[in-house]
Formats: sequence, structure tokens, C-alpha cells
Amino acid sequence: MRKAILADVIHPCMRGVQSLERMQELEELVSTYGGIVVVKTFQRRFAPHPKTFLGTGKIKQLGEEGKLLHADLLVINDLLKPRQIYEISEQLRSVKIEVWDRIDLILKIFAKHAHTTEAKLEIELASIRHMGPRIFGMGMELSRQGGGIGTSGIGETNTEIMRRHLSEREKLIKEKLDKCQVVREGHRIFRRRKGLKTISIVGYTNAGKTTLLNALTGRREYAANKLFATLDTRVGSLWLPHVQSKILVSDTIGFIKQLPPELISAFTSTLSEAVEADILLQVLDASDSHLWQHLQVVEDILKRLGISDKPRILICHKSDQVTSKQRKIIDQKLGDTVHVWVSSQEEKGIGDLIEMIESKL
Repeated sequence: MRKAILADVIHPCMRGVQSLERMQELEELVSTYGGIVVVKTFQRRFAPHPKTFLGTGKIKQLGEEGKLLHADLLVINDLLKPRQIYEISEQLRSVKIEVWDRIDLILKIFAKHAHTTEAKLEIELASIRHMGPRIFGMGMELSRQGGGIGTSGIGETNTEIMRRHLSEREKLIKEKLDKCQVVREGHRIFRRRKGLKTISIVGYTNAGKTTLLNALTGRREYAANKLFATLDTRVGSLWLPHVQSKILVSDTIGFIKQLPPELISAFTSTLSEAVEADILLQVLDASDSHLWQHLQVVEDILKRLGISDKPRILICHKSDQVTSKQRKIIDQKLGDTVHVWVSSQEEKGIGDLIEMIESKL
């Protein structure tokens, strides 16, 4: 089990509660990965250090703490530049602490939870796109391992070898994913010929999307109270009693803040179910204290996917965990936004949701 140090750079004007919320989500990600947190630390700066993100004194301090606590991983809660990862790694080399940024951690979780060939290919593609800019440092590392010389010439040679290998691998993965997409498109054409409508469940990670899928369709898919429990698209059927027809319901990968565009684009095949759906069911964990931030993150990603104007039903989920006072406040803030309250665990509000789906089709 990895022992992790968590570090975050926060602006001096950021409120304490905001910094704690950022750290809490990072800690949840580490827990989902299977690691344990031994140190949590913040550094207040107006801007990250251009070379090492954290200040050099802070990195030295974390190296000393990590050595005492036998930590083997430093996770920084942001997207770092390749050179920053390289410089921090060099400073922590003697204490054998590996350095990840937030996206590295998310990709590691993806890799552990993926089951289908398609999901594994998408994760590998995302990893290549994230790791690609770092190949200079990786090339220098190969030079060091190759004989301890570490000269610029050898490093550059290894860098070119790695660049070519990654480029060839990316091309091969894209070709395989294109074939997966052809299969998916074939399924969609078949559904359209049969007159089958589709709805897709979207939302922030751990909002209860898979639990909702199970409640609607009677499936028994794995659902867990942790981030990114679902990475593979699942499809079930739902009978609509008033219109006397069947529709298909798909569950998609959860969204999370600070996802770079190239990472989202790597999941084009999986997210195509949402892109092609007739209706989106947007799941909001109404019991989460960060629900408004999560709502905005999902809205931003839907815009990036070009589907923010698609017919949509907002589901205030986990209603059994919300007090009547909290519910009233949420209703007021949502205003004219059409929404329905649902508890999948207690199967409350499912009938109202089905009626709303029928009215949208």
C-alpha cells in the first residue's frame, strides 16, 4: 500500500474552508486508489514556483518528513508542467519518493477500475497524452540507468526513441478505438431502426449514477460510495407504462473538476453514449456540501462535449440524506430549473422521474 504525502498550493486570499475542501477530495482520491495519507500540507503562494511548483524549501521539508514516515509518494493537487514534475522528482530522488500530480492520480484510479478492453484503451490513450510532454525527463532517466552518464546527447537520443514509441502506440490505440466506435455506432443504428429512444445518466463522480441505473432498470451493477466506481458504460432497459414502450438507459463515467480537454477527448468512445442520447439525466448529489460547485463542473464539461443544450432532467439525488430545510434551500436556488427529488436506495421519487422522462420523449 502506497503511503502518500498530499500537498496543495493555495492563494493567500483563499478561505480556509475552500482549501480544506480541495484537500478532502484529493484524500478521497488517494483512498479510492488504495493508498493511505501520512501527511497533508498547504503552501500559501500568490503563484506556484515556476520551476518546482512548491517552494524548494517546502520540498526539502517534505522529503525529510517522508523519510521519517516511510512515505513513497507525493501527490500535488494540481496539473503540473513536465519540467516541474522532473525537478521535484530529482530533489526527492535520494529519499525514493515518487511524484504525481492530480491527473496522474486520477489516471492510476482509472487504470485500476477499468474492466472492458475499450475502457483500458481509452485510459492508456489518456495516459500517453498526459505523459507525452514529460519524455525529456524520462529520456534522461533512461540515460542514467544506462550507465550513469546522463549527458545531453544520450538523453536526447532516448527522448526521441520514447517520442517515436509513444506516437506509434497512440496511433495503434486510436485505430482500435475507432473499431470500438464503429461497433457502438452499429448498435445505435440498430436501436434507431427499432425506434428505441435512449437516455444517458451523467454527473459528478460518486453522485449515485450507477445506483440510479439499477433502480430504473433492475440491473445489479456494482455501485460503491467512492470516486470513479464506474468507468465502463453500462446499458439497461426501462419500461414506460404510459406510452407503452421501452427505452434504453446508459450509465457513463463520472466527471470531476480540473480535467484537461485532452483527457476528456480520450474518452470520446465511452462518452459517445451521452452525446448521442435523446435525453440526459443529470444526477446531483443533493447531500454533498459541494453540490453547487459540482453542478457547475458538470455544466462546463457538457459544454465542452457540445451537448449542454440537449434535453435534460436534473435529479436531486440521495434525497433520503437531505433535511426538509436543506431541500427547501436547494429548491429555491434552482428556481425555474426543472428537477425531481429521488432516493434510489429507498426507491422514492422513481415514479415521478419516469413520468418526467415520458413527458420529455
